[in-house]
Amino acid sequence: MSRRLTALVIGNADYADAGKLKNPGNDATDIAAKLTECGFTVATHLNCSHQEMDQALKDFKRALKDSDVGLFFFAGHGMQVDGSNYLAAVDTDVSGEIEAKHSSLPLNQVIEVMEKADNASSIIILDACRNNPFERAWERSMSSRGLAPVYAPRGTMVAYATSPGQIASDGRGRNGAYTAALLEHLATPDCSVESMFKRVRNTLSTATGGKQISWEHTSLAGDFFFNLSLGARIDEYADTSLRDSLFVIDDKKTSHGVIRALKTHDWYQQNPAVEKFTADLAGRASSNSLFVVGRNIYQAACGSSNAATAYIADFMSRTAGLKPEKRKALLDGMLFEVFFDPDARLRKEFKLQRFQELFRLQQHARLKSSVVFDC
Repeated sequence: MSRRLTALVIGNADYADAGKLKNPGNDATDIAAKLTECGFTVATHLNCSHQEMDQALKDFKRALKDSDVGLFFFAGHGMQVDGSNYLAAVDTDVSGEIEAKHSSLPLNQVIEVMEKADNASSIIILDACRNNPFERAWERSMSSRGLAPVYAPRGTMVAYATSPGQIASDGRGRNGAYTAALLEHLATPDCSVESMFKRVRNTLSTATGGKQISWEHTSLAGDFFFNLSLGARIDEYADTSLRDSLFVIDDKKTSHGVIRALKTHDWYQQNPAVEKFTADLAGRASSNSLFVVGRNIYQAACGSSNAATAYIADFMSRTAGLKPEKRKALLDGMLFEVFFDPDARLRKEFKLQRFQELFRLQQHARLKSSVVFDC
């Protein structure tokens, strides 16, 4: 399995003309570490000048060409000028609004770079709604404070530390309140990105007494999980089991005959093959073969094979007597088919037709090594 995840993380704290912030350096460092745990390749930059931010974005643009998912995180001062958002560098010229926007990184530029990369998902996280002291000198109205809402192209999520037009204070502890909530929930196993941000919002609201409410604008077209627990387990199986193009059917093996029949997409061959796939037959098969059988049973069930659907529903009784590692291989194969395509790449749209049946298997303690859903 290969999830190609790329992130650019920037934390600006040592502002020349806006005062030093306490948290952004820690926020960026800690988020980068958490993203690395989740499999991201992360470029981290602290206290960037305007030129350094521009170069970091150019490097990020190149890295996104070889990625499935791109993520941009910024902690520091952000501002809106004439309805557009800008992320302030430590050397941003704050003598006036025109000077400030031309010496900051435009958020629209970040969005455009990520949109043109055409990744499956693009995620932008902004802990950048702090109260900027230099804004007061511009005599701007309260309605123009904080960050403005933005257009999120298809496949993109933009997450704000607080609602558009509102501001958030720099935190009192090691991290800002928003980033602290992110760090608490970002790596929750098998939790979709949308569900994760809901948890962040609830935690942040509680931590700030309801004064700070995070907000997201999303047009994500597929599902994304920062921590897909199944992905950490599939190294147990051979590449020939994970990738259809590498799997060779050996007709001398009875389990491979079942696989061949399931791959026909013909109910008149699939249903009898599933019926003859007894626990005794499964017990003689290798874990790698069982993993592939599991994948194809789930595929057949999604194609409305009655026997495959019944096999999933009666999984515990149909696999009674199997060694735990062989039962696990079957279930791992089914779960793998939900999330990964024939090339062992994360699907843009998960195969969820029979997912609820698999989800209900979590009630069985003996299957917890495979089913570890937290959302």
